Amino acid sequence: MSIYHCSTKMFQHTSMNWINLFSAKRFGVSKSVPLAQTRSRFEQDYDRIIFSHPFRKLQDKTQVFPMPEDDFVHSRLTHSLEVASVGRSLAKEAGKIILSKNEALRVSGIKYQDFGDVVSAACLAHDLGNPPFGHSGEQSISSFFLNTEGGRFFESMVKPTEWSDLINFEGNAQGFRILTNPNQGGLSLTYSTLATFTKYPLSSASKKVPARQSQHKYGFFNDNFTYFETIAEELQLKKISETTWLRHPLAFLVEAADDICYSIIDLEDATRLGLISFEQTKNLLAEIIGPKFSEEKLSKIVDLNEKLGVLRAMAIYELIQEVVTVFVSKEAELLTGDFDHALTDKIPSAPVLEKISSISVEYIYQSRQVLEREVAGYEIIEKLTATFCQAVFTIKNNPKFVSTKDKKIYRVLPDSFKLQLTNDQLSVYENLRVVIDFISGLTDSNASRLYKIISGNIKN
Repeated sequence: MSIYHCSTKMFQHTSMNWINLFSAKRFGVSKSVPLAQTRSRFEQDYDRIIFSHPFRKLQDKTQVFPMPEDDFVHSRLTHSLEVASVGRSLAKEAGKIILSKNEALRVSGIKYQDFGDVVSAACLAHDLGNPPFGHSGEQSISSFFLNTEGGRFFESMVKPTEWSDLINFEGNAQGFRILTNPNQGGLSLTYSTLATFTKYPLSSASKKVPARQSQHKYGFFNDNFTYFETIAEELQLKKISETTWLRHPLAFLVEAADDICYSIIDLEDATRLGLISFEQTKNLLAEIIGPKFSEEKLSKIVDLNEKLGVLRAMAIYELIQEVVTVFVSKEAELLTGDFDHALTDKIPSAPVLEKISSISVEYIYQSRQVLEREVAGYEIIEKLTATFCQAVFTIKNNPKFVSTKDKKIYRVLPDSFKLQLTNDQLSVYENLRVVIDFISGLTDSNASRLYKIISGNIKN
């Protein structure tokens, strides 16, 4: 039994149970359906996400490199598809081993495919909440409220927990909001998929424990707290503070799939764009591949893209095997919460991944084209956030001071958002959240176009 000290309270918990962690019940749907009769429900989650409007928008959202001319460079959409593929492989392999050791789990009707379907669906959705321009978009929303006079104006009008949400905008929490909020087209996913999606099962106001990987960020806004609480109770996730839970164990595989893909594929993209030499990339990936790497076989391939594709596939395969081994070996500790680290930090290839990370920071994330895009993203998103927040607040709270400009800006909002704002019972915070939903849901192109229009440049 593990013991956690959080604030002034002490929480004790025993092991979570795989059978409880798999639930076919859908969020927002009262009807309960037996798991044994719904083998395809987790697979349906995947389909619901891939056909959703928020997912389609990812094709025009920056992954790392801005609107590249190279056809092979990744967007948020292609990245999400690849993470889902890796996640499915990780979870199916792990599921086979776990099921082989757990008769009660086999008797319950859970299959190794269920492990794969839950994780792949969660992986597919993992970037849905990211605003335009990547992390610079996240930071600029927070910066508006924290660092500008127009943003700080709202502090006295919201609760402290609400202010914490505004000054710490988090794409993971926005993703959870999209998946569960009917006004955002909530997809009524299964509880298991939603919990697996939530890599950081705590609110923005929660006191974090830095040593725990699951508490590096937060996973839901304070106004969505009861949503996650409902999910946690259904799956019997263990609570370790008033606002914090243990991760669903499969969330570790979602994180690992993401780590594998951005480590290897960012390196691949950078090589195609000439930021990193092929030799450097080849040597790094050869370290991961190990004895299976053959310089002779690689030399017979002429096309650079094909060479990179072979190296990437072989490296990812080895990383999948290493992660599965660690996950299975730590199964008991994952269920009690005693293991709370990134799986990729504990695999034999961890030192190589660390080298790749250092190189990526130096040559990719600090490259001129990436930095220029991030600077532009800061300016665009902060300007849009300020403009629409001011207009909505004035119209909703100071109608005597509404300008013609405010009215026109308000009319630019899509009808679905204006419909939400017609509710006079919404608080200042809730109105601001509607605006942020709109801003964060824009694609890179739409955000750039809207910024130009607002700035007086009517040429698209």
